[in-house]
Parts: sequence; C-alpha cells; structure tokens
Amino acid sequence: MKVTALSLPGLLLIEPKRFGDHRGYFVETWNKERYEKAGISKPFVQDNLSFSAKGVLRGLHFQREQPQAKLITVLKGEVFDVALDIRVGSPTFGQWEAVRLSGENGHQLYVPEGMAHGFCITKNETLFSYKCTDFYHPQSEKTVLWNDPDIGIQWPLSSPSLSEKDTRGLPLSAMNQSLLPTYADPSK
Repeated sequence: MKVTALSLPGLLLIEPKRFGDHRGYFVETWNKERYEKAGISKPFVQDNLSFSAKGVLRGLHFQREQPQAKLITVLKGEVFDVALDIRVGSPTFGQWEAVRLSGENGHQLYVPEGMAHGFCITKNETLFSYKCTDFYHPQSEKTVLWNDPDIGIQWPLSSPSLSEKDTRGLPLSAMNQSLLPTYADPSK
C-alpha cells in the first residue's frame, strides 16, 4: 500500500495493492493495523454507499458537532473528489485539493475531520463508498457553496446536477467562524 500526504494537513491519497490476473483482481480496502501505521487510527462507525449518474455534484458538506473523517473508495465509475480545508487556524484554511478516484485506479482518499467534502461524478453509473468516524448528524450539517468564487474549485463541469440543499450552500466567507471546526495539528 502506498500512502501519499497531500498539500492539506492530514489529507492522504492511498493506493492499496491490487493482486490481479486474467480472472480479475483482489484488493484489501481496509485493514486496521495497516491503516493505523499510515496514521488513520480513529475507529470507523458508519459505512455509506452513493450511486449517481454522470454530472451529479454532491457537497461541499461538513458536520460541526459530530465531525467525520472519511475513507473514500470508488467501486465503479469515476469521481472528481474535493477536500476543502475549513479548519480555523489551519495554515491551509480556504484551500482545496482534488483527486480523481475510480474503480479502475482503485485509489482511496482519507479526508480528516474538519474538512468540507464534495465530489462530482465524471463517468455514468458511479458507485462511491466511504467509511466515517462518526455518525451522520443532519442537525449540524453545513454546506459550503460548491462554486464559491473566493475558493475557485476547478470542477470538471460548469452546470452540475445539484440537490436543493447544495444549491443553498453559503460562501465560506459568509459562514460564522465560530461554527467552523478548529485546526489541530495532525503531526502532534
């Protein structure tokens, strides 16, 4: 397994080892001991599946009261996956990073607590799986506007299919900073 620290503190790209031949492949998508060695030690309490058509965009979501770290895997199709650092006091506050995750490349993304997360479907019939370190808490869920001009995420499409909730997202600059997560240095 190859683990690469990305530009936002705590954000990791994981490339699990695949064992394949003419019949297909086998991959271990979670192993507590191996992932702990990579710095992922909080227990996961909930698994989610999302199935979407090409052009759907979901996010940018976060939970203040019950923050979730996420381990993301695309089982089929492809996503443009985005993490946005909204942790007050972070050296990368307001910055984003994106990776392409697909059933073909088998890569995973670990998004630590305190980041907003969103993704855009770039191939039809995409099946997206993610493990969470806390339970879904709709009362504390907030949405950062997906196309906030101050953030400037370079999504691969200009007119995505959005939920009503995602169209009502707020620009990061309009959010009360006391409602945002605070930064805790992941290296300490």
